[in-house]
Amino acid sequence: MVDRSHIGLELKPSEHVVEAGRLRFFARATGQDDPVFANAEAARAAGYPAIPAPPTLGFCLEMDRDEPLDFLGQLGIDLGKLLHAEQRFDYRAPIFAGDTIRFTSRVADVYEKKGGALVFATIEREARKADGTLALTATTTLVVRNG
Repeated sequence: MVDRSHIGLELKPSEHVVEAGRLRFFARATGQDDPVFANAEAARAAGYPAIPAPPTLGFCLEMDRDEPLDFLGQLGIDLGKLLHAEQRFDYRAPIFAGDTIRFTSRVADVYEKKGGALVFATIEREARKADGTLALTATTTLVVRNG
């Protein structure tokens, strides 16, 4: 079971190339109707170097890894007892089609509520471009039902 000894644990990093087709698909799926999210010419006309990534794409990009939930095993979390409590994003630099994004993650906090019946784990992620520029940080809070 996840406990305070996991605080500071660094999780397996991942790297992803942002593909224009993926951006178009994500934009459609999330209801983005601005042509800059689907058409390279429209994006350039709007002043972008390529198709920009719609908001929250960073979360989905990291889920494209071979084993997106492998960290649950590292933390001793039973998927059947897991709830996704909160997701926050802090955008620092735009992500565009053609960018390579590297994700690093660590367990930032673990705490209990309701006398230990609920265990909360906070995971902090950074997404950096190939040149090291911080594109975004994401904070995920998970809840594990104990017992």
